Amino acid sequence: MSTRFAGSIAPEELERILTELARTILERGEGAAHNLLAQALSAAGPEAGLEAAYAKQAIDSGACRLGSCGCPSPELTTLASYIDHTLLKPEATLAQVDKLCDEAMTHGFASVCVNGSWVRRCAEVLAPSRVLVCSVVGFPLGAMATEAKVYEARRAVEDGACEIDMVLAVGALKSGLDDSVRRDIASVANVVRPLGARLKVILETGLLSDEEKVRACKLAQAAGADFVKTSTGFAKGGATVEDIQLMRRTVGRAMGVKASGGVRDQPTAQALIAAGASRIGASASVEIVRGGTGAGNY
Repeated sequence: MSTRFAGSIAPEELERILTELARTILERGEGAAHNLLAQALSAAGPEAGLEAAYAKQAIDSGACRLGSCGCPSPELTTLASYIDHTLLKPEATLAQVDKLCDEAMTHGFASVCVNGSWVRRCAEVLAPSRVLVCSVVGFPLGAMATEAKVYEARRAVEDGACEIDMVLAVGALKSGLDDSVRRDIASVANVVRPLGARLKVILETGLLSDEEKVRACKLAQAAGADFVKTSTGFAKGGATVEDIQLMRRTVGRAMGVKASGGVRDQPTAQALIAAGASRIGASASVEIVRGGTGAGNY
C-alpha cells in the first residue's frame, strides 16, 4: 500500500488496521474486510481515499495482509537528490554494488539503480538511509513476454525496490500495436503500484521518431505509470534536451520525466533538469555532483 495512505495515519494505528484486516479476511471473508477498509480510509481522510482502489485490488487478488512500503518521493533540494546512481553492467561485482550504495549514502542520491539480482543486497545496505532502491525490468530490450516483466517487477518490489524502470515494448510500438504496449505497461503498473512502488517506463528514445515518442508517453500515462524515461544506456543515443522538452510537454506536470543515457557531467545534468527532467539516471553520478567530467557507463 502506498505511503500516501500510510503517511496519513500514525504508524501504530496503521499496524492495528492492517492486523485487523488480516484477521477479518481469515475469519469473516473479503466482504467484511472491504467494509473495514472503507471505514479506515474514511477515518484517514481524503488523501487516503486515493489509494482505496489499490488496497481493494490487493484483497481481491487474495492478499491476507497489506503492508505499507516506505518509499517516499525524494525531496528535490540538491543536484544529488535528482540522481539515480546507476550500475547495470552485467559484470558488476558485489564489491562494486556495495560501493555504489556507499556513494549514494555519502552524496544523498535519490536511489541506486541496479539489476534485480542485487536488489535485496542494496535494500539491506541502504536500510538505515533515505536512499531508495530502483530496479530494471525487461532490461535492456523490452521484448520479453508481459508475464515475465510482471514477475520480475513483483520480485524486485518484494526484495525491497521502491521504483521499477521497465523497458517499453519498442517493437510493438513501432508496429502500431498501441493497445498491446499499453497493456504491457498497465500489467506491471497494476502489480507494483498497489505495493507502494513507482513505475518508470523507458522509451528508448534513440530508436523512436518524435511521433513515436509522443505516443509512447501517452500510452505510459494511460497505463498508470509514474514516470517516462529516455533511455537504457545500452542502445544508440541517450538523453537530449529536445527529448526531455518533448516528453515534458506531452505528459504535463502530472508525471515524472527521467533523463538517462550519456549524462556524464554537471552542465548536461543541469540543462536536462532545466528542460523538465525530474530525475537523472547516471553512473558518473559522483563526478557530476563534484563538477567533473565522468566517464561512467551503465
